[in-house]
Amino acid sequence: MTVTARKAPALSEPEPALATRIDPRLLARDLQAFRDPSPVRSAWELAITLVPFVALFAAIAVAVKAGYWLALAATPLAGLFLLRLFIIQHDCGHGAFLRSRAGNDWIGRLLGAFTLTPYDCWRYSHAQHHAGTGNLEARGSGDVDMLTVREFRELSWLRRLGYRLYRHPAVLLGLGPAYLFLLRHRLPIGLMTAGWVYWVSALGTNLVTALLFALPLYVFGFGVTALVFLPIVLSAASLGVWLFYVQHQFRDAYWEQRGDWSFFEAALEGSSYLELPRILAWFTGHIGIHHVHHLSSQIPFYRLPEVLEQHPVLRELNRFNVVQACGTLRLALWDEERRGMVTFREAARLA
Repeated sequence: MTVTARKAPALSEPEPALATRIDPRLLARDLQAFRDPSPVRSAWELAITLVPFVALFAAIAVAVKAGYWLALAATPLAGLFLLRLFIIQHDCGHGAFLRSRAGNDWIGRLLGAFTLTPYDCWRYSHAQHHAGTGNLEARGSGDVDMLTVREFRELSWLRRLGYRLYRHPAVLLGLGPAYLFLLRHRLPIGLMTAGWVYWVSALGTNLVTALLFALPLYVFGFGVTALVFLPIVLSAASLGVWLFYVQHQFRDAYWEQRGDWSFFEAALEGSSYLELPRILAWFTGHIGIHHVHHLSSQIPFYRLPEVLEQHPVLRELNRFNVVQACGTLRLALWDEERRGMVTFREAARLA
């Protein structure tokens, strides 16, 4: 069923915003038709991502070991394949990759050893993110930290400086991803007392990662392996964090206090549609169609384009191209009075 606009207003009335002309509850019901994964298609998507990643990693390492350092120029491509593995792991966490819960979980755990992301720990925090997107009182789990203008003004000067540094692109897309994937994920930070399963997830991921790298470490040595793998991980991590940022941090994003918050409105209005070139859309698993993903997270990533084809009105909602999305990195605070995100400079001027 194609989503249609509500009854058109009279010519003398202003055209309402697109988001107000879509019934998110009705749309969520219609999207259930896309939630059934194809085991054959899922297996194919995994194969055409994992095999090229391993082959490309090995080829780069062999070339560097032989002295052909120019091969390191291929590390961003390997990073894109690693990012796509993370998208598959992400679908497993939502139960969207296979029909079997156990199948999703074990594939997700295995991929976590490649992406350096403990599956069970990440699945828990990501579920919290989905349950509280756009809720000002549910921030802090699986999110990019964000303060309101009032909260920022109430901080001490030292904590304001810390928040400014945290929101700087060099930290958000550089130091932050490196810390998150290389250090923070090694222990169940935030879930230290939540149960043994999260310790098993974190430490088990570390162990399997070590076993996976035993062979390249033996063949190529620590220096070559690190020289090849670290740039791959960091490029994938930085792009992944950038994607996560632009999916919810934009000028007219949806944020409400708990009493006024709606899951359906937050999913549709608080998530963006990042329109990427076709090749980048493939590598990122179409996760740029994020408003659809948040409204119905059990849709397999490879079926998200089908939703836009059958519901073309969604192409116009919160749509950004790459240049526009990069511009959102300047936004840092939520202005509760003006109902939008603002930059530090705008917040100071408005004060």
